[in-house]
Amino acid sequence: MIILGIDPGSRITGFGLIDNHASRIEYVTSGKIRVSGDSLPQRLGCIFNEIESVIQKHRPEQMSIENVFMARNPDSALKLGQARGAAICAAYRAGLEIAEYAPREIKQAIVGTGAANKEQVQHMVKRLLGIRQDLQADEADGLAIAICHAQFYATRQKTGIDPGLLKRRRSSRR
Repeated sequence: MIILGIDPGSRITGFGLIDNHASRIEYVTSGKIRVSGDSLPQRLGCIFNEIESVIQKHRPEQMSIENVFMARNPDSALKLGQARGAAICAAYRAGLEIAEYAPREIKQAIVGTGAANKEQVQHMVKRLLGIRQDLQADEADGLAIAICHAQFYATRQKTGIDPGLLKRRRSSRR
């Protein structure tokens, strides 16, 4: 099963594709979309069109995307949310199953700690996928999101339980 991971951004959107097998994951491709356009609608249209092209070319079955997190600048969070929306719409239109993960969940799945830095994530993505060449941060993040989904998906397939549901139940008891 091919999984598309998206690291959304209003200027650069990273993506990564992996082929998820029962016992291993394989690197398919990764890259970044340099978002063009003078207005926000043009930039969102660029994200939508480019993600749609990636989907048509590689035919993933599922897409995973990073959730919006609240940074210091609310305007940046809004733009990030809109970029996510454009990518989600492209995946929805193609009929993909869509999963969302928090940045801490992704780092935890890849590095083992939710407080990992970008360099640690890049290093582990390269190790997990056997990639020798350098990865740009946004494409490494796209691959990390895809790997995170592959791990959650495998857990769900083996146990019949959504790991995210367990986390939500624990946090609601507090």
